[in-house]
Amino acid sequence: MADKKGAAALKKNDYDASSIEVLEGLEPVRKRPGMYIGGTDERGYYHLASEVLDNAMDEAVAGYARTIDVELQVDGSLKISDDGRGIPVDNHPKFPKKSALEVIMTMLHSGGKFSGKAYNTSGGLHGVGSAVVNALSEWLWVEVHRDGQKFKQEYAQGHVKGPVKAVGKAERKSGTTVCFMPDPVIFGKTLSFKPAQLYKMARSKAYLYKGVTIKWSCAPSLLTEGDKTPQSDKIHFPNGLHDFLVADIGNTATLTKKNFYGELEFSNGQGRMELAIAWMDGEEGFSHSYCNTIPTPQGGTHEAGLRAALSRGLKAYGELTGNKKATQITADDVMDSAAVLISIFIREPQFQGQTKEKLVNPEVSRIVENTVKDHFDHWLADDPTSSKALLEYIIERAEDRQRKKDDKALQRKSATRRVRLPGKLADCSRQAAEGTEIFIVEGDSAGGSAKQGRNRETQAILPLRGKILNVVSASKDKIAANQEIQDLMLALGSGTGRDFKLDGLRYERIIIMTDADVDGAHIASLLMTFFYTHMRPMIEAGRLYLAQPPLYRLSAGDKQVYAMNDAEKEKHLATTFKGRTKVDISRFKGLGEMPARQLKETTMDASSRTLLRVTLPMAEEAALESKKYASVDSLVDRLMGKDAEQRFTFIQENAHFVQDVDI
Repeated sequence: MADKKGAAALKKNDYDASSIEVLEGLEPVRKRPGMYIGGTDERGYYHLASEVLDNAMDEAVAGYARTIDVELQVDGSLKISDDGRGIPVDNHPKFPKKSALEVIMTMLHSGGKFSGKAYNTSGGLHGVGSAVVNALSEWLWVEVHRDGQKFKQEYAQGHVKGPVKAVGKAERKSGTTVCFMPDPVIFGKTLSFKPAQLYKMARSKAYLYKGVTIKWSCAPSLLTEGDKTPQSDKIHFPNGLHDFLVADIGNTATLTKKNFYGELEFSNGQGRMELAIAWMDGEEGFSHSYCNTIPTPQGGTHEAGLRAALSRGLKAYGELTGNKKATQITADDVMDSAAVLISIFIREPQFQGQTKEKLVNPEVSRIVENTVKDHFDHWLADDPTSSKALLEYIIERAEDRQRKKDDKALQRKSATRRVRLPGKLADCSRQAAEGTEIFIVEGDSAGGSAKQGRNRETQAILPLRGKILNVVSASKDKIAANQEIQDLMLALGSGTGRDFKLDGLRYERIIIMTDADVDGAHIASLLMTFFYTHMRPMIEAGRLYLAQPPLYRLSAGDKQVYAMNDAEKEKHLATTFKGRTKVDISRFKGLGEMPARQLKETTMDASSRTLLRVTLPMAEEAALESKKYASVDSLVDRLMGKDAEQRFTFIQENAHFVQDVDI
């Protein structure tokens, strides 16, 4: 026991002042690089390049540099030069034995971007970028051109190798060159700069500030076969972000004749912004945002302000033009198909983390929203035709979003509340869809007979009250509010439209069973129209059927047969009951008046019934006699749409096909 107590005391006493480590200079960066560059993977590797290039861009944005050179050298090192003012090389007043250049490259939180005197706006905030690159490089050297001379200082793993030296006459009026090799001790030996990725980074910076020209060059030996990256290029985009947008979307069709873009000054005089937006027809959008040329892949308050301005503007335009549906628009609806580029320049930006992936200045959201809103209002008013098309497209997206939300709610109910399925549905007991069928019947009385005559294991019954909506002529709001349609969707459980999933159908066969009269035919037509417009894959898969209930029952003595129509009735009278003087003929007024036994025997029993499978004919067949209607879509729209004139014309054109029948 004594030995154990002594060991515990010894361990406790080991923790004294000598146990406290003090990491000096750039040691913290090498010890925990992830805190400064996000990690030691490829993302962190390229972050070093971004830090150096951002410093050069800050000189350009401040108006002091016009040209930046980016050179990937044969040994894999990266050299970036600018023709800006050049980093000061005189001794720092606070550290008289060190030059300002050495202070910047070896001390964290040093630089000329804190007071706002040297830079009005900049990407560097914390004074750690250059020092971090130095700390995580195997070697690095800096050349400064100032006052007619060229100065140079070299470093290794963050440590200075000697003082700043004058190495000759300046080759240009002023500027800075940084050349470095990322340290394999930190990043491993497998990582290296890829020409394509660096070239893309250089192009994006040139787009972000149209006043700069970036000269790109790469050692030929670093370009692999099939790599389309040029060996050298002069990158300059006079129209800035708009050139970026046009290049990004290529030949994609857009909803408006002109893209929404511009350069705007903030009203408080504390910054400016540039934006370029196109709404793509049928394509998913994207959003690239920047602050002081720094990419913000996670967005932030500048994106939030833009989203608010665009959604408010379109709602206001809808109200101005009398489109009441615009009130349902959300920012997500507006942005879903929008290709968005936004770049802002402000003083004192605040980012989330050292890697600067998200802008968090709270006041920026309001400033951007107010700045963009007026400009967007004028743009909408300038081209009413394009603006109307854009508004209608976004409203359609909003309605589609709401429909998906409703469908998910229905599916959730179907999955978790099976015993409380819609309306008066009598579900079958078999859990799997295989071998099951649902009869959609007309009215409660027919539903009662069908429930008594069904096979409870495999046959489900859903009675509908009267005629459902004509979904071709009804608004989406009316469809969503119609209980019969909602019950039908919930019972089938497959979703609708783009969200329809064939394997989500709860039944193998869907059978429409209506009375054998004009009203029954009309109800069947409305149901087929609904399935065609909202669940077309179900018809294409051959899963939709029409039941064929008889119209007549004929009996004499011990003989009993059923007839589907008048022609079949007359045929039975002339053959089956030939010579009989008295034949009892019963006409069924509806399925509800048919006894359950007879309904089962004639219409529901698979061994004795007749079903018609609903199929989609070829376009030529669907056109009937006229080549004018070349698709099923146009035929459905003509017969079921809002234009009564088209239906009247169709009746006139096809009246000669009608035969007089007694029904």
